[in-house]
Amino acid sequence: MNANSALQLLKVKGYKYTGKRELIIHRIYNENRYLSAKEVFGFMQKDYPNLSIDTIYRNLSLFEELSILESTEFEGERLFRFAGSNDHHQHHIICIKCRKTIPFEGCPMNNISNVPDGFEITGHKFEIYGYCKDCD
Repeated sequence: MNANSALQLLKVKGYKYTGKRELIIHRIYNENRYLSAKEVFGFMQKDYPNLSIDTIYRNLSLFEELSILESTEFEGERLFRFAGSNDHHQHHIICIKCRKTIPFEGCPMNNISNVPDGFEITGHKFEIYGYCKDCD
């Protein structure tokens, strides 16, 4: 999925196509890192000075619900990034300074063999935190 297909998905699902939503999606798509709602609010302020932070949160939540964005929690704050391809799940290495995300191949779940009987795994999340070469 790219920014244009994400915007098309909004239309298909019956949501309004607005300049605000377009700007949010394109900006997050062009970032290779997680962003907080406050950061999104900050870059939107120039074009939309009367925008509320609640509008940002509502749109980010909608985009996550539609699998346009994915989120993580870091140091007590919810962060968002463009979800990318939906054909397989991906795990990431995340820089704790600049929040750049780097996908890596493989899945640690392949090595888990001691799942209790009667427990059905329906999903998982695995992230590795550290410093990228630019922030080292």
